Amino acid sequence: MEVEIGRLGAGGDGVAEGADGPIYVPFTLPRERVKVALESGEDRAVLLEVIQPSPDRVTPICPYFGVCGGCALQHMERSAYLDWKREQVAAALQARGLAAEVEAVRPVPLASRRRAALALGRTREGIALGYRRARSHDLIDVATCPVLAPRISERLPQLKAALAPLLGGKREARASVTETLTGLDIVLEGVRPSPAALGAFAGKAGTLGVARLTADGESIVLGGAPEVDLSGARVKLPPGAFLQASREAEFELVRLVLEGVGTAKRVADLFAGLGTFTLALARSSPVHAYESDEAALGALAEAVRRTPKLKPVKTVARELFGSPLGAKELQGFDAVVFDPPRAGATAQAEAIAKSRVPKVVAVSCNPGTLARDLRILVDGGYRIVRIVPVDQFLFSPHIEVVAHLVR
Repeated sequence: MEVEIGRLGAGGDGVAEGADGPIYVPFTLPRERVKVALESGEDRAVLLEVIQPSPDRVTPICPYFGVCGGCALQHMERSAYLDWKREQVAAALQARGLAAEVEAVRPVPLASRRRAALALGRTREGIALGYRRARSHDLIDVATCPVLAPRISERLPQLKAALAPLLGGKREARASVTETLTGLDIVLEGVRPSPAALGAFAGKAGTLGVARLTADGESIVLGGAPEVDLSGARVKLPPGAFLQASREAEFELVRLVLEGVGTAKRVADLFAGLGTFTLALARSSPVHAYESDEAALGALAEAVRRTPKLKPVKTVARELFGSPLGAKELQGFDAVVFDPPRAGATAQAEAIAKSRVPKVVAVSCNPGTLARDLRILVDGGYRIVRIVPVDQFLFSPHIEVVAHLVR
């Protein structure tokens, strides 16, 4: 059937109005007339042909685009793409009745993503290392990826060959690869490699630039303990620890957080992780860093001890979803920074809303849950003074956002 795309949905798919409701068509753009295949009773169609292309359609930069499910929007002209991402943030705020100006999206360059979540498995064509096929669990073998940092992208074929023997008798494993100062950090989940296979991999680690391999929870340091630079401090990276996906995005997020905190003399950093914001804030203010991941918190505490000229940093292990900092505990802080996972932090937002902290900076990778938490803060007497999106997740429908609030 032929349909006309009216808009982009929140997931980046084009949306056409069908007789029985919306029809979602991946890899299409508003104002395009397209031919699609649609199964009876389904609302997601397969794109067969673009009959009338949008003026905003461009040639994708990756040969796997349209097959691989890793990117959704490579076919969209840059300014239109960034405008759409900004509109997603504005729409999330408006849905919660929040009237706030959303600034232009801060973009990141190609080849800037320093961590990748890949799958390693057996297919009918042989061993594959890559991403899922769009709208499928099938695995696509990827030899290059323009989004990834060159130290990862250029080594994908060699990594596949070296990791394949670690599968043993398993059909598939999850492989996370992170670029660090000392080399690649690889975490393999879902398999328990034999000692012989691990030994063979260790022999190839030098040529692959691998610093550490963690498999089945056990780590082998091959080229030095993986470390990352966070605002001039070297932080040891625990296996699987959260790290901002792009250094360039991290720099922008840190800059925005520092601007939001301003001259605050005492700061609480909630959901502090490895200290992405703590270590920057501690250059000028004492900081209390709260985090439930004890490995990440330990890495932060060690980095603080090794980094000169920081203001005092107190690290506290605390599960903030079930035990948020209350209004009394927040007394004495001049600013609070919170950067929760995608689910947001309703309980913590409610506690902050009852406090008298003058400044709040909220960071989120989910505009929907951020808008929910901002609504709580605004209802508690805070005022939104700035909303800035950062396009950390290039060509995906996801967007990072920083919000500044004052009381």
